[in-house]
Amino acid sequence: MTQTYPQLGSGALSQFPIRKTRRTRTVTNRAADGSSIRLADPAGVITEWNLTYADLSDAEAGTLLAFFEAAEGSLNGFTFLDPAGNLLAWSDHLDNEVWQKDPLLTLTGAAADPRGGTNAWKIVNGGGAGQSIAQTLAAPGACQYCLTAYLRADAATSVTAWAGTVSRAYSATPTWSRVVMASSPDPTATSLRFAIEIAAAGAVQVYGIQVEAQPGPSGYKATTRGGVYEGAHFRDDALGITKTGVNRHSCTVNIIHANYL
Repeated sequence: MTQTYPQLGSGALSQFPIRKTRRTRTVTNRAADGSSIRLADPAGVITEWNLTYADLSDAEAGTLLAFFEAAEGSLNGFTFLDPAGNLLAWSDHLDNEVWQKDPLLTLTGAAADPRGGTNAWKIVNGGGAGQSIAQTLAAPGACQYCLTAYLRADAATSVTAWAGTVSRAYSATPTWSRVVMASSPDPTATSLRFAIEIAAAGAVQVYGIQVEAQPGPSGYKATTRGGVYEGAHFRDDALGITKTGVNRHSCTVNIIHANYL
């Protein structure tokens, strides 16, 4: 079973500052007549994270070192949950195939959103029971997560947020509000389904659905690619952890994900 990069005791994956770098590659084919064709090469995308830690406890430093040793440095891959991103893919495009939509839901895009744009979706449940829109992530249930979404409805409507088997009910009202659900869904699960369920015969506007691997929310980040990186590696074959005091340690971790690995 693929291992997942560990969270800190607080439930966060990292501390500030975080530096994230994404490099893309373009393939150029030059013809004999001097013309050229340029195409993006998705397989050549490389993403790197530089994570700086300070004041780690003995337990946190020990967990990080044990994970590094189990990966044998840069040799073995693991799942990395981007601490600077939204784990969901295509978060502004609920009609994309990555979203699992129950059959009695009708989605209409280009609705006004709370930021003054038109990236919200109107979702109407034409059935007699709750209907959901969801994504299933290759993320372990033992981690802490925070699911958020902006909701409004012309008439008060019940909406249920789901993280695995954990759920919580909210009421969408005529005023935009952001619902926040923090949970540790299931310590035995190797994948998790995150969903927004609309009550029977309900109509709700939804914007900014986001999942983060931390106990609290940050600002909404629209996505195309989701923030679950399977096959990530440590960049280096050595991890230096410095003891700075009693039960205090510091270190820097470099993680890399390449689509071609």
